[in-house]
Amino acid sequence: MRTLLVVGVFLLLALLSAGCATLSPGYEKPQINVTSFAVAPESAGLAPRFNIGIQVINPNRTALPLRGMTYALEIEGNRVLSGATADLPRVPAYGMADFMIEASPDLLGSARLLGDLFARQRDSFAFTFKGRLDVGSLMPFIHFEESGRFGLAAPTR
Repeated sequence: MRTLLVVGVFLLLALLSAGCATLSPGYEKPQINVTSFAVAPESAGLAPRFNIGIQVINPNRTALPLRGMTYALEIEGNRVLSGATADLPRVPAYGMADFMIEASPDLLGSARLLGDLFARQRDSFAFTFKGRLDVGSLMPFIHFEESGRFGLAAPTR
């Protein structure tokens, strides 16, 4: 009897989780854009903080109640900045929201990057900005990643 009860509960949970996946047919992943990057003016102490502008575009018919976000910036595979925040806006249906997040330097990742820079001369660097948005318990986390290259050479005229 106990085994039958456990199997029944397991089946009920499986059906509920499958049902949650179909609550929003046609759901599209929101678009996340990095809009700005600057040293935070209120930075104090030895380690500066950085403000990163984020824009979330919601292509869905229901609002996104953003609960939290974690993020990291890697340069040449070394994590140099990271952060987390729960101070996020609600993104309206078929709308967008702009907000700022704050990131702190990763001392060990930055040291590895500096060691790599001293070992090899480079004109450009690969970067990756990764993050995860939490939109609540019924929806999966939204993972995003932006990658590219930036150069240090002065522009030619």
